[in-house]
Amino acid sequence: MAKSKGNRIQVILECTEHKASGLPGTSRYYTEKNKKNTPGRLELKKYNPILKKMTIHRETK
Repeated sequence: MAKSKGNRIQVILECTEHKASGLPGTSRYYTEKNKKNTPGRLELKKYNPILKKMTIHRETK
């Protein structure tokens, strides 16, 4: 039988600064998180190629 992945789920991280600036396009990253260890929304600093700097990317629904 196949094993299930358990508590790991795939999430989308979207740039908060880019969304607020009103510029066209978006900066999104796909990653996985353990929903048991991190029940809240994930927030990481990632590179935004459109703004050309490190920005905070927050998990979307």
